[in-house]
Amino acid sequence: MSITSHRSAEEIGRTEVGPRPLPPLGEQRAATGLSHVDTTLTNGLRVIVVKQSAVPMVELRLRIPFADTDLMHAAKAEVLASTFFSGTAKRDRVAIDTDLALVGGELDASVDPERLSIGGNALASGLDTLLDVLSDALTSASYVDEEVGREKSRLVERIAMAMSQPSVIARRALQKHRYGDHPATREMPEAEDVAKVTADEVRALHRDFVLPRGSVLVLVGDVEPDPAVATLESALGGWQADGTATELPELPVVPGGDLLFVPRTGAVQSQFRLSAQAITRTDARYPALQLANLAFGGFFSSRLVENIREDKGYTYHARSYLEFTPGGATLLIDTDTASEVTANALLEVRYELARIVLSPPSDTEVDTVRQYAIGQLLTATASQSGLASQLIGLASQGLGVEWLVSYPGRLQEVTAEQIAAAARDFFAPVNWTGVIVGDSAQFENVRLLGDVKQ
Repeated sequence: MSITSHRSAEEIGRTEVGPRPLPPLGEQRAATGLSHVDTTLTNGLRVIVVKQSAVPMVELRLRIPFADTDLMHAAKAEVLASTFFSGTAKRDRVAIDTDLALVGGELDASVDPERLSIGGNALASGLDTLLDVLSDALTSASYVDEEVGREKSRLVERIAMAMSQPSVIARRALQKHRYGDHPATREMPEAEDVAKVTADEVRALHRDFVLPRGSVLVLVGDVEPDPAVATLESALGGWQADGTATELPELPVVPGGDLLFVPRTGAVQSQFRLSAQAITRTDARYPALQLANLAFGGFFSSRLVENIREDKGYTYHARSYLEFTPGGATLLIDTDTASEVTANALLEVRYELARIVLSPPSDTEVDTVRQYAIGQLLTATASQSGLASQLIGLASQGLGVEWLVSYPGRLQEVTAEQIAAAARDFFAPVNWTGVIVGDSAQFENVRLLGDVKQ
């Protein structure tokens, strides 16, 4: 009796006349008919509830505009976020963790110059408990002196370590170069400012800035939208305030101009952070810009990656992407290269910017990035967590479920001519500025390329 061995993948994929042709890609279908409600509670909180019953869970995202011009605001806000769920009038930290654990849940808070973000999840059967803990923190977070002191010590240590990281140095330099003293640049507080924050200041910040009106809550999961809205009204109705959450002032337009070279003596790598003005999702040209960006540097097979990573070997990582800001958006190019090829890398980045303007994406490139963009969006929104995160990002621009559902269709309609126009409008080298953080010995070589100052 003979035993037939299994064929290898290579054997299966070939015939006597050569490789088997790959079947065509199937149609990528957007989610349709998402049962949802987008409304406003009596306290002014906008809520978006979407039914997605893949698993018996719920995902929650809460965005509270949290901006201020006070120079100490970033430090106080960071301490507040770190201690938001450390205790309330009726629960200490242990009780909060225990109640959430009993329903398979968690809640966490983070902050940036624009918003206080709260995210979490739980079993669908534990939604009442999840919302009760959230309401408890929103209305009666205690910020006891001991908890605040403990978290301050941890924050001071983490910030001090982070400030020495090249990526943090580069980001801070870029923000200062683009926006000067705008509050948006205070993404990480100074360690010495955090050390000065008191529990009384944190409690006052909560009272004055943690406000429902102007905020947005997204709930996605195994729920019926209308009853879930009623549950939210009941649970969060006690979160009341007269004011409106404070939005960050609109950022200035980023003009093209000189690059700033930031010396970091002895650095073995150079950090490139380049930026240009872009458009938001509400602009009719946005789908074309997204596809032009993907072709330039937005995914692994893009032109920029093929050039400076695959061909030249200057870097392991390179990308371009869109960053949404208050009232606008920017394009960014982000890569770290070996120090000795800093000038060479800058030359190739500028070459690719010019090339996508003068030689826009081919039909093959357009088909590839279109499929990638649609597939990426559908993958990102296939889970409850991904859908909730996408919707809270859209909500900050006044958009909702309808935009998300219709967007793959708009990507399908974009023409090669529209992508070429977006490349001309947004990727021309004269539109760009930014920073290079690198060894001071590299400045002379970089300076020879022009439009670089120190």
